[in-house]
Amino acid sequence: MSQPLTLAQTAAFLQAAEDILILTHAHPDGDTLGSGFALLRGLRSLGKRVRLFCPDEIPSKFSFMADAIKYEHYEPKAIITVDIADARLLGDAKEDFPVVHLSIDHHGVNRSYAEKAYIVPEAAACAELIFALLREINAPITPAIADCLYTGISTDTGCFRYSNTTAQTMRIAAKLLEYGARAAELNRRYFETKRKAYFTFERMALERLRVLERGRYAVTALTRAMYDECGANDDEAEQIAAIPRQVEGVLVGATLKERKSGGFKVSLRTYAPADAAAIAKRLGGGGHPRAAGCMIENSSLEEAKAILLEAVREELEGI
Repeated sequence: MSQPLTLAQTAAFLQAAEDILILTHAHPDGDTLGSGFALLRGLRSLGKRVRLFCPDEIPSKFSFMADAIKYEHYEPKAIITVDIADARLLGDAKEDFPVVHLSIDHHGVNRSYAEKAYIVPEAAACAELIFALLREINAPITPAIADCLYTGISTDTGCFRYSNTTAQTMRIAAKLLEYGARAAELNRRYFETKRKAYFTFERMALERLRVLERGRYAVTALTRAMYDECGANDDEAEQIAAIPRQVEGVLVGATLKERKSGGFKVSLRTYAPADAAAIAKRLGGGGHPRAAGCMIENSSLEEAKAILLEAVREELEGI
């Protein structure tokens, strides 16, 4: 069980820490990367040695966050995770980090894998917590840090469209613009720019979309054959995940993504009162009420669909 920390206690931990390693989750998104690189840059401004490890390749649209960052080798004394609710989200790298000293997270289903944890489920993004921590330790928020934090917040809120967006979220975003975040450029990069391959990928996903459970559940599947045929990547698969929920009347939208190693990663998006985290939890995953995920291993596509359908039905029964 993790020792829960307050903002002040977490700031004190960071101020005392030396030779820090920051871990992001596998299949990295804008929040884990934005939080990680913002924290790295902020701690380095205080003269600390810090490096970041991402278990998977960083998507090209987020790669700018690592610009001009060089690493030196040292044995880390403090290992910190950002936006990671479960150590399993480190993927194949999980076994390399049996001890995590601090988890900074905004998932209410955090599995208490770290020695200490600073968790604020009310935050729309982990980047909100990093913003507060950097201010608490008096680290300057440079334009580069503001870009990282804005990335985390904007991508986790769907450019401030999702129900997790709060008044505090908007206040922090406004502050980040004052610190130099390039909001218009970043919004275009994340929400208005797509590769040509994506449109073929989206068409194929739409052709496979099925609406079930009296119009309340929509599901599609992305197979490795589809990836290969149109040259799509995992980053584009994340964009597909929002589509099933967009069907009128749908409360639960799901996308099954076939992994190279086998099995399926499931992305769930819901509208109230359906709870995405509750569905994911039934299958060993987790997340937020409106967005969550899980893995279905050792199953064919049809078997995975059936397993997922049963979990969705349990959630919809009471609605």
